[in-house]
Amino acid sequence: MEVRDLEYLLASANAGNFGRAAESLRVNTSTISRRIGRLEDELGLALFERGHSGVRLTAGGKAVVLHARRVLAELDAVRHSGSQNGSGDVGEIRFGVRLPPIGEPIVSLLSSWRERHANVILTVSEMNDRDLAAALEERRLDVALTSNNAVWHHAASLPLYRDRLLAAFPVGHHLAGRSTVDWEALRDEDILVQGWDESQTARELYASFLGDGVRFRSHAASKQSVFALVGAGFGVTLATASQSEVAFPGVVFKPIDDPDASIQMVLAWLPELEDATVGRFVAFLRDEARSRRLL
Repeated sequence: MEVRDLEYLLASANAGNFGRAAESLRVNTSTISRRIGRLEDELGLALFERGHSGVRLTAGGKAVVLHARRVLAELDAVRHSGSQNGSGDVGEIRFGVRLPPIGEPIVSLLSSWRERHANVILTVSEMNDRDLAAALEERRLDVALTSNNAVWHHAASLPLYRDRLLAAFPVGHHLAGRSTVDWEALRDEDILVQGWDESQTARELYASFLGDGVRFRSHAASKQSVFALVGAGFGVTLATASQSEVAFPGVVFKPIDDPDASIQMVLAWLPELEDATVGRFVAFLRDEARSRRLL
């Protein structure tokens, strides 16, 4: 028994005539008659009563047709699902982030993706750089948003946008009243950073701007926790412009007087593990970033 036999069966049942069924399927009448006869032999059941005016389903034929419709409907669903997943129209994207995806432009980029790909599930996991790399390697994540200084050598990456760096001070700090601050003024401060034993990329990034001899205080915590410590007066930190769009109690943000005070945000993924949905996601964000001239 083949799928084609079931298609011939349904076409004949709907047409009530082998000739009309053959015409609708663009095959010879003899082909349908022969295949229906072979199917009846295999089932040990007469499917049709044959007469001069055409054919009519037997009681057993009606029962078989009911199941044949279900089988063909399931096959259509399988084909449709395969087509959608193969083109990236449905599926899931496990999205890892180094910084919380708050503020612009990342929020509007993700919003545009959601509007046009509502059937794709997006789940977000916030991790440090070490854990992001491990999760991609272990196929627990599909793609990550991180800074260019933290991209792993074997990962593919795509520049997405630049995010300006600001200085975050506790309210009442002697630098908080300035309109802008420079790196020299920050070098005498306790600089709070996120850091783990095997992941100190934030400190390395800050040091590339501040130079040597800076007093860093590392915390294995979220950026929100670092801001809480700033607000409590434990030190100052650097933040992205997108992070500054969220109000943190006791914290004020000030621009840094340096046109190069920014970080490049990139998408990173393992190309050998990329599927159609991930490919579409990366291409969409790339095209959106270019159209908005974010780079």
